[in-house]
Amino acid sequence: MMNAKTEILTRVANREAVLGVIGLGYVGLPLSVSFAQAGIRVVGIDVDERKVSMLNASQSYVEDVPDSVLVPLIQDGHFRASTDFADLTQVDAIAICLPTPLGETKDPDISFIISATDQIAHYGATGKLVVLESTTYPGTTEEVILPRLAHNGDQVGRDFFLAFSPERIDPGRVDYNMFNTPKVIGGVTPDCLEVALALYGTVVHQPVPVSSTATAEMVKLLENTFRAVNIGLVNEIALMCDKLGLDVWEVVGAAATKPYGFMPFYPGPGLGGHCIPVDPHYLSWKLRTLNYTARFIELAHDVNSHMPDYVVEKVALALNDEYKAMKGSSILVLGVAYKPNIGDVRESPAIDVIDLLEERGAVVSYHDPYVADFVAANTSFHTIELTAQALQQADCVVIVTNHASYDWAFITQHARLIVDSRNAIKGQSPARVVRL
Repeated sequence: MMNAKTEILTRVANREAVLGVIGLGYVGLPLSVSFAQAGIRVVGIDVDERKVSMLNASQSYVEDVPDSVLVPLIQDGHFRASTDFADLTQVDAIAICLPTPLGETKDPDISFIISATDQIAHYGATGKLVVLESTTYPGTTEEVILPRLAHNGDQVGRDFFLAFSPERIDPGRVDYNMFNTPKVIGGVTPDCLEVALALYGTVVHQPVPVSSTATAEMVKLLENTFRAVNIGLVNEIALMCDKLGLDVWEVVGAAATKPYGFMPFYPGPGLGGHCIPVDPHYLSWKLRTLNYTARFIELAHDVNSHMPDYVVEKVALALNDEYKAMKGSSILVLGVAYKPNIGDVRESPAIDVIDLLEERGAVVSYHDPYVADFVAANTSFHTIELTAQALQQADCVVIVTNHASYDWAFITQHARLIVDSRNAIKGQSPARVVRL
């Protein structure tokens, strides 16, 4: 009789293993599709009945997963979606891909992954590999997940296997995907790592083993803290350049010509998305429990979180130069997604910009080719048609997200005043352009 490790390795090698993915959002669905395309049967579990129904009808709600990709996977049985956690009894491995938001006090909320872990324990983790992909603070896998799975006396590394492998999904990106992006993997034990490497090795070209789950958890936080801190630095450089009467875009562009020792980051209206504005706070919170202050993280957050205020102040000053008050002025915001060429508004700085503009009495409308509507502060917003008349009637056009589909020549031809927070308008323009 084969032991649990040999059995799961054999099933993975023969493409007989079944993977359960808990959470079918921006991370879980692309992960499910990648494994299904590699020949691993996948059962995706989500509590949202609407999402499950859509997926089983080969209809995707994630931009990176077109319907045409789902159709053959649904038809040949390599992927199906379910709301029933009892389906976990049919799988050999489980990936947890659930959100880990921050509470109002910036403390990690890991209730979703705890609930999923309890469901796994209820239906039995024996003989299975469980991998946490949700971003969290170092120590979560071993301190929170492991005790819940080992409650029945099962021994990790012998009776079941536990690992952490942080997601590296960048929505809207086409050059890097699940297959060609190196995948960091840490196991609770060497056998846990071996099993996890075997599973992800069916999909990922370059698995990257590390010594522990805490190391893998820290890797993810370093990646996003690196970006948050450097964006905070260049945002502060933008504030400095404003005081000094310098063009920050020219400064960064010239510095970027140095072939070594410099990596260009660019200022903007603030941080957005599900990672960079959130993940560093997991590390900051964890260190606070150890009586240590993560000073770079706190400072970067302070700078980045005030960039929407800076953009709005730029709008106010630009209007003032036109002898207009902010109150009652018509403001058209271009782009509300947190990054170009996608429809994701999670943590988008555009929402803060709109809220601040409205607080100061502006009449705000927006256009975004990817976002038909969104809700902020219990108010529903709907995109308008981007016409010459809409541009002409706006007292100020504010560029928050520089989607590639925008015709900047058309926009500058018809707008009278533009506040450009993304350096989208380069060169001469018939409109008056105020840049960050």
